[in-house]
Amino acid sequence: MEFVQDNILNLVIFSPLLASFVILLLPGDAKDTIRRLALVFSLVPLLLVLIMWFTYDRWDAGIQFEYVHEWFPMLGSTYHIGVDGISLTMLLLTTILTPLAILASFGIEQRVNVFMALFLLMETAMLGLFSALDLMIFFIFWEFGLVPMYFLIKIWGGADRDYASFKFMIYTMAGSLGLLLAIQLIGLSTGTFDIIELMDVWVNIPAGTILPNTGLSTEVVKFLAFWAFFLAFAIKIPIWPFHTWLPDAHTQAPTAGSMILAGVLLKLGAYGFLRLVIPLFPDMAYTTAGILATLGMLSIILGGYAAFGQWDFKRLVAYSSVNHMGFVVLGLAVFAYVYGRADQFVDSGITTDAITAANGAVFQMFNHGLSSAAMFFLVGVIYERTHTRDLKRYGGIWSILKVYGGILIFTSMASLGLPGLNGFVSEFMVVAGSWDIFTVQLALSMLGLFMTGAYILKAIGKTLHGPIKEEWRGLPRMTVREHLVIWPLMILMLSLGVWPQWVLVYINDTVTKILS
Repeated sequence: MEFVQDNILNLVIFSPLLASFVILLLPGDAKDTIRRLALVFSLVPLLLVLIMWFTYDRWDAGIQFEYVHEWFPMLGSTYHIGVDGISLTMLLLTTILTPLAILASFGIEQRVNVFMALFLLMETAMLGLFSALDLMIFFIFWEFGLVPMYFLIKIWGGADRDYASFKFMIYTMAGSLGLLLAIQLIGLSTGTFDIIELMDVWVNIPAGTILPNTGLSTEVVKFLAFWAFFLAFAIKIPIWPFHTWLPDAHTQAPTAGSMILAGVLLKLGAYGFLRLVIPLFPDMAYTTAGILATLGMLSIILGGYAAFGQWDFKRLVAYSSVNHMGFVVLGLAVFAYVYGRADQFVDSGITTDAITAANGAVFQMFNHGLSSAAMFFLVGVIYERTHTRDLKRYGGIWSILKVYGGILIFTSMASLGLPGLNGFVSEFMVVAGSWDIFTVQLALSMLGLFMTGAYILKAIGKTLHGPIKEEWRGLPRMTVREHLVIWPLMILMLSLGVWPQWVLVYINDTVTKILS
């Protein structure tokens, strides 16, 4: 029992990796056994994260469940992991969505053992990145997560999977090269890759200092490292105009792949801004906060208009992710602005605004993870029955699939931000926190918020309403398995809309501690 307590975070991270090896060793024709085992194995990290959730010390609100082990002393890198209220929330999101995505993929027939092994491998990468407290460890898990998603799209994707998987890899690898360059510059300049140490060592290097092992001044190195980080995480979120890989990847990915891509992988970029960019570059974060807010505003507007223009149901939901993640970016911009000059805003209303906006940004990451995964799953449900995603071909389906229609409306309203459901709370917090700091960007963002309602109503109207088409009269009802996937997500979306505090308190305690 003591071993479990001391190594619980290691068990969370690496139990899916061990499970993936077990799955690969099973004979490929034992498909049902592989599916069930993968589902059971994916529940183990969820159970462990729930134990962490209920034993986390909110009053401390700092890094907990910490584990440090010597790994690469020549470079100054250690295997250092731990979580605070922000990263613990992301661990919870990851471990909730992974079992549901695996359950949603029970219809996969081709190379089932490889599919499930890749999924569990990707879970290890995501959990490891959210827990990493060393830049080298962060980068390893960052890269580790690209390969499984590439193969999930490449092998089990749609007709244009080759193009989509190649584009996904090229875009994300371009960001990764910049990320690696920045990490090397920081580590070689300071002699450490430990994120906690760098908060002091790296941030407080005097201006004009010629940094060792680089021959460059502090200003040059910080400039290069900041923009390399910025580009890598902007691509991953994705922020407009670095978003063009996302619709293709989503459209061609299998349903379970889209659920995890939208639900968790997009959050890695926002988490990178929150964990690395803003704390390690407070002055530059403050200076460029307006740029970040403007890009967030453009993502909200253009993502909304692009979503409204789509007739492919899955592509519409993909562009909606750009729209919704724009609110995350706007909240991060407020946090960056205030964090960079925290000493000037002590005990002011602006600090309170920043706490509200940052809470909203992290909470929006969690909420968007739930609603986007649910929407992609529902698109997959109707596609499996109709073999089309063309909204022009749908119509009157609510009269045939009444339960599906009700579930689609409920989930769409959560995505829309209907009061009483989860999306409203987080987006309202971002808006409230941004009001006095980025007023112009926020006001313009309302154009995108207006289009959110337009594209959601377009999707519902074209799918569920109108005259019944004869070709859809025999559509089978939702299966028990499909209900088991969607109902936990719906319960979470409702509970977070009615009582958001059960997640928000963990986020708020940590954000408040960081800003204070």
